[in-house]
Amino acid sequence: MVKLMILRKEALRLLNENISNKNLKKHMIAVSAIMQSLARKFCEDEEIWALTGLLHDIDYERVEGNMDKHGLISAEMLKDVFPEEFLHAIRAHNARTGVKAESLLDKALLSADAVSGLIVAAALVMPNKRLSEVRVETLKAKFRDRSFARGVDRGQIEACEEMGLKFEEFLEIALKALQGVSDQLGL
Repeated sequence: MVKLMILRKEALRLLNENISNKNLKKHMIAVSAIMQSLARKFCEDEEIWALTGLLHDIDYERVEGNMDKHGLISAEMLKDVFPEEFLHAIRAHNARTGVKAESLLDKALLSADAVSGLIVAAALVMPNKRLSEVRVETLKAKFRDRSFARGVDRGQIEACEEMGLKFEEFLEIALKALQGVSDQLGL
């Protein structure tokens, strides 16, 4: 078992110290929720996976648009609190770092990061802008519509199959995870 040297309370303090953008904070909470649900599915450590999702973008404002460094700086910032396998996932979630997603954790973070954007975008076009209105069928249709949520990397979402999950099952897990934190997301 991996020993984590940070608690959620400390992780939230780090997030708040390093991230001022409210929507970015919500994104990180969303990815954390999806990661926790994926950990449960794969019988992995839910707390560690959730914290990896929560802090994966901790450097986003610090890199000031230099996306070649995004993920690398996060890993450097977290090197004293996360074991290497988790730092690798954080580096690998941004393809521009050149770090390949290899492990189950790497692929989970990559897919969770992308699918969170698709789900939030789908909620925002619902009549009441609520996650409770979103269905898996809605997500499948929005996924196929390349003009919808153009910034969402569909290939990263499809990487769920490399984890052994069917596309629809992954969407269902991710949607339920976000519905579970809808109050925190304001959706």
